[in-house]
Amino acid sequence: MTDDGDASGDDVQYHVELAEGDVEGPVLLPGDPDRVEVIADCWDEYDERASHREYRTIAGTHDGEPVTATSTGIGSPSAAIAVEELARVGAETVIRVGSCGAIQAEAAVGDLVITTAAVRQEGTSDEYVRTDYPAAAHGEVVTALVTAAERLGHDYHLGVTCSTDSFYAGQSREGFDGFRAAGADERIAELQEAGVLNFEMEASAILTLAGLYGLRAGAVCAVYANRVTGEFRTEGEAKAAETASLAAAILARMDRRKAEADLDRWTADLALE
Repeated sequence: MTDDGDASGDDVQYHVELAEGDVEGPVLLPGDPDRVEVIADCWDEYDERASHREYRTIAGTHDGEPVTATSTGIGSPSAAIAVEELARVGAETVIRVGSCGAIQAEAAVGDLVITTAAVRQEGTSDEYVRTDYPAAAHGEVVTALVTAAERLGHDYHLGVTCSTDSFYAGQSREGFDGFRAAGADERIAELQEAGVLNFEMEASAILTLAGLYGLRAGAVCAVYANRVTGEFRTEGEAKAAETASLAAAILARMDRRKAEADLDRWTADLALE
């Protein structure tokens, strides 16, 4: 850290303990440090680059393409730190890989939700930009995630996510001793009426920061609970890991095809290898 307390001044980043050269390819962002190994299980090979606090990083290859995974811990504040410091060491694409609670009946436990945009019901992104700035996933990341899910045969849903700061009150759950936050029932009903698919706690901050910093970002989450049907099972974690890992490899191939065609954006005229 520099003398004025600025954590961005060192070669090694203060929280993630990474430096330039430690990050290769798209960076997958699970919350749980243990989920890093679940992701690595489907890779060709990997090695650990850093482990500090909630931030554990591995890098390797999947389907012959470079890829990295860094855990972010729970919630938008720590996820924003990860995005900040990963960007400073060269990350250009970040993909959240997590779990979520569905609020639409059709998103069954074990399915995947691929986020196209997110409701910013968390406070971290508010400290960066006005509240009506959109938290939008990058189109190329969404395309790669959908392509990966289709190739792997995983059931998925595409749409808007709601990111919250609170797992309980913020997601209209009961708190301790039956506590109910004011407006909880109305809030979840409003989101359901608007077609929002799921609750989780990091996507909107990740997408907002990516938009501000010119990064590509997206999110894929396994459905652990469905608030409409009452189902709950910790199922689908490996599907999310496989989908995000394959999407990272697909993005690398998309980038090569764009370079060969001298294009800055992926277009429908380009075909994947």
